[in-house]
Amino acid sequence: MHCLKKITEDLTWVGGNDRRLAMFEGVYSVPDGVSYNSYVMLDEKTVLFDTVDRAVSRVFFENLSEVLGERTLDYLVVHHMEPDHSFTLEEVVLRYPNVKIICNAKIVTMIKQFFDFDIDSRAIVVKEGDVISTGRHQLTFYMAPMVHWPEVMMTYDTADGILFSADAFGCFGALNGAIFADEVNFEQNYMDEARRYYANIIGKYGPQVQAILKKISALEIRLLCPLHGFVWRKDIEKYVEKYDKWSTYTPEEEGVVIAYASIYGNTENAAEILAARLWDRGIKAMMFDVSVTHASEIMTAAFRYSHLVFASTTYNNGIFVSMEALIFDIVAHNLQKRTVAVIENGSWAPASDKLMRAELGKCKNFNILENKLSIKSSMKKSQLAELEALVQAIAETMEKK
Repeated sequence: MHCLKKITEDLTWVGGNDRRLAMFEGVYSVPDGVSYNSYVMLDEKTVLFDTVDRAVSRVFFENLSEVLGERTLDYLVVHHMEPDHSFTLEEVVLRYPNVKIICNAKIVTMIKQFFDFDIDSRAIVVKEGDVISTGRHQLTFYMAPMVHWPEVMMTYDTADGILFSADAFGCFGALNGAIFADEVNFEQNYMDEARRYYANIIGKYGPQVQAILKKISALEIRLLCPLHGFVWRKDIEKYVEKYDKWSTYTPEEEGVVIAYASIYGNTENAAEILAARLWDRGIKAMMFDVSVTHASEIMTAAFRYSHLVFASTTYNNGIFVSMEALIFDIVAHNLQKRTVAVIENGSWAPASDKLMRAELGKCKNFNILENKLSIKSSMKKSQLAELEALVQAIAETMEKK
């Protein structure tokens, strides 16, 4: 038996789900698994859009064989060379030796880096706006460099309005039998994972995402087929709007993310008092222990909310190690347009305030509040006025309702 999912009369999903993967890219936990999407189009010519990771190679080839039946494979379109989508590329060539590989010049270079088979004799190299006909379907190609690798491209099928979007518009999580986003409660059960996927995988490249959004803005997209997660056939514009907001680093909503690093609980206590005072004013506040919560989770919240507070003990005359890693990650992911505050702790030589401000100052359009709360060992009642002043400063920077 084969687990195939029909997308249209001509298009079938032939990918697989990996529920045993612990860490995606060795960095991001995927407790609900991940899907590797691949699609077959049956026309006068047969077309395979991307391959899959080795973890699901067996089911992929079973699916591919089932869909093709007695037909051979004419074209393989490669949108992205990351191994979770290209690991089985060479085996496809071995099984279908006459297949032509449609890709761009950068992909040809990467195929030569990953594999040893002869790509030059079978490559159909396309450029921006090139069109290839497979019969009823006309495939137009759009380059999407640095979304999120330099070789990435997308394909638009004019016949059915399908955009094959590579890693863009993807989502963590196995598909569990559903294939379309409207078959599940996506907003409730998957949007957080879609946001976490974007923030951590693509988030650094906002300008590049904006560039491809402009390219596809004039297209009539009736189906959105990414390489991870669900296929979209309804409310596509709402999902695209999310990408527009995320890629311009515009907060989705007002709220304060409080990330704290605490060894014996005293810095945590200061963070908790701050959160309580914010809630007293009706300001949403979320607390994250950076020693317990993975940076990718905090990064996701940072992309969602408007304000960030970093509370860190001083450690080896520097920033506490897990807080330092989080801040470096935020800077590396190019986060922008946030209001930021810092709280430091140190029993004899507090230093984390200055160090955190210096690192966070590398981010564009960060409004780092001047209010300072410096704790020596534990927070005292005499410092409540300073904390209240920080709460007031945060409140004043919130949008006026």
